[in-house]
Amino acid sequence: MTPGKRALDLALALLLAAVLAPAALVLAAVILVRDGRPLFYVSERMKTPDTPFLLWKFRTMTVARGDSGVSGGDKAHRLTRTGRFLRRTRLDELPQLWNVLKGDISFVGPRPPLRAYVERFPDLYARVLQSRPGITGLATLYYHRHEERLLSACRTPRETDRVYAARCVPRKAALDLIYQRRRTIWLDLRLIAMTAARAAGRDLRSCGIGARRR
Repeated sequence: MTPGKRALDLALALLLAAVLAPAALVLAAVILVRDGRPLFYVSERMKTPDTPFLLWKFRTMTVARGDSGVSGGDKAHRLTRTGRFLRRTRLDELPQLWNVLKGDISFVGPRPPLRAYVERFPDLYARVLQSRPGITGLATLYYHRHEERLLSACRTPRETDRVYAARCVPRKAALDLIYQRRRTIWLDLRLIAMTAARAAGRDLRSCGIGARRR
């Protein structure tokens, strides 16, 4: 990570933490009242092919012992009412500001993968994780909704894993590697603006910053 990118991450994370702290406290209280404890979902992810860390999110599902793997249709029945709202607005990711401040992730980069997929596709993730993982990125903006549609049709953990490994991992990695080749501070700012626009419910092209066809 370049000094400029780290400085942007720190400045933006501190600003957002100050501005959004009241909203985060309200969300935490709502989760506590409506869904009970725990408030957070903490999952091991990989920062590099050899370095794990704990990624923090607001909890959006009922607790299940031994839960692991990506979320597909097989887990849809566990999504809470609060969780649906949090996921739709991406507010479940507010606690990841802590991960940004710690340097585990950046604002922009590939989504941090589970250890199982890093071990299954070592050559691919050796390239992808040359970039610090991030909260958002090209794959998040241009493939995430399609990924959700693919996985929502899965009815078992085995099917979810098969679809994710075959149809999501390579396509997301291709977008992450495009970002890696083109990354600049200005591209990061553009992708952050696009993410904010999408969270606010605006179509990417309506912002004048959608992807160009080539």
